[in-house]
Amino acid sequence: MMLTDAYCYTGGKVFDAGLPTVVFIHGAQNDHTVWALQTRYFAHHGFGVLAVDLPGHGRSKGAALTTIEAMATWLLGVLDAAGVQHALLIGHSMGSLVALETAFQAPGRVTALALVGTTYPMKVADALLATSRDDEARAIDMVNLWSHSGIAQKPSAPGPGFYVMNGARRLMQRMSALNPHQLFFTDFSACNNYANGAAAAASVTCKTLFLFGAKDMMTPARSTKLLTSTIAHGRVITVDAGHQMMAEAPDAVLDALFAFAK
Repeated sequence: MMLTDAYCYTGGKVFDAGLPTVVFIHGAQNDHTVWALQTRYFAHHGFGVLAVDLPGHGRSKGAALTTIEAMATWLLGVLDAAGVQHALLIGHSMGSLVALETAFQAPGRVTALALVGTTYPMKVADALLATSRDDEARAIDMVNLWSHSGIAQKPSAPGPGFYVMNGARRLMQRMSALNPHQLFFTDFSACNNYANGAAAAASVTCKTLFLFGAKDMMTPARSTKLLTSTIAHGRVITVDAGHQMMAEAPDAVLDALFAFAK
C-alpha cells in the first residue's frame, strides 16, 4: 500500500523512536484528539507517542480506508516511516480492531495490546448503518447519545466548561466537514464487515488488556465474551463510564493504560 501523508500527534514532545513506543488508534468518525488526556502524560513519562489520524480522518491525507485489514497495513507503514520496530498498540472501538489485526499481520512487532471499548464481531445495527449512509448528522447524534453514560460530568472530567458530550459531537461533525464522502458509513461498514477477528484473537500471545465501560451501550460487556475467552490471558478492567470512556473517565483510563504499559 502506498503511504500518503500521515499525521501522528506525539503528546507535546518530539517523537523519539529510541523510547518504548505507544501507538494510539482512534475509533469511527474520530481522530487522535480523543486521546488528548492520555497521550500527553505518556509522552512526558518515558514513552514515545504516536496518536494516529487514520486516512480520511483529521490531518492525515487520502481517502478513508474501507477495511480493517487495510487500516492495519497502513499502520504498519506508519511504523516503518517512523523507524519503529516494536510498539504497544492501544485502540478504541474501530481502532481496537485495527490494533488486533495489526498484531495478526505482524505479531513480532506488537509488544502488547490494549483494546478499549472493544468487541467482536463488531456488528452495527442495520438501522444505524442505514442512517449513517442516508443521514450522517442524525447518526452522529444517535451515536453520541449512546456513547455516553449520562449528561452529567464525572468527577474526573477535565474541568469547568468542558462539556464531554458536546465535545464528542462537535468532533464527529468536524470529521464530516473534513470528509463529506460518507465517512461514518465507511467506518461502520469496515467494522461490520471485518471477519478476521476470531483468527486474529486466536493468534495473540502478547500481553493484553481489555478496558471496558460499565455503562457502554455501543460495545456492551455481554458482547465481549468471544474476545476475552479467546485471549484468555488478557486482563480485564472496567471503568465507570460509557463507550467514550477516554473523556468520561480520563483518570481511570489513564491509570489503567499507564500501569499496563509500565
